[in-house]
Amino acid sequence: MYGNSRKFSNYSFKSVLKNIIMSMQDIKKEIAMRKINKIIVHCTATQEGKEISVDTIRKWHLKRGWSDIGYHYVISLDGLTQVGRPIERSGAHTKRENKDSIGITYVGGVESERGKNGKWIAKDTRTKEQKISLLNLLTTLKSIYGDDVTIHGHREFAAKSCPCFDANKEYCNI
Repeated sequence: MYGNSRKFSNYSFKSVLKNIIMSMQDIKKEIAMRKINKIIVHCTATQEGKEISVDTIRKWHLKRGWSDIGYHYVISLDGLTQVGRPIERSGAHTKRENKDSIGITYVGGVESERGKNGKWIAKDTRTKEQKISLLNLLTTLKSIYGDDVTIHGHREFAAKSCPCFDANKEYCNI
């Protein structure tokens, strides 16, 4: 902790402020490029406790003929938020909703074992770390793109269980 404080003190306030301003200018450019009206939360529909990387998801999506991973952000089991598709590009995560949305997925979403019928059973498998990271990411994106941006689960737009919890209800106060 103290080491980081000392390292930070090597930078002048002016240079730190300049970097913050430059970052905000970059964000404003992205906002101008594509109007965002909604954020859509997904799960990867993978087994509870099994880590899946952004690169693996990207390979799955490329195999489907897509130009890149469909999601803009992927949240790992340990809460690490990874960038997928560049945010200035429309996603490929929710049919008819990609143009004006940001797609976020968390790793997981089904039980670790198949049900008796051989099918995967939908389950909210988010770890504590994923819940914290998802909340932080959603809060940050809402602060960047504005209060008019709404938060939804994929299941609001498709006959699916994804993301295995009611995202609209859970995040309605952000």
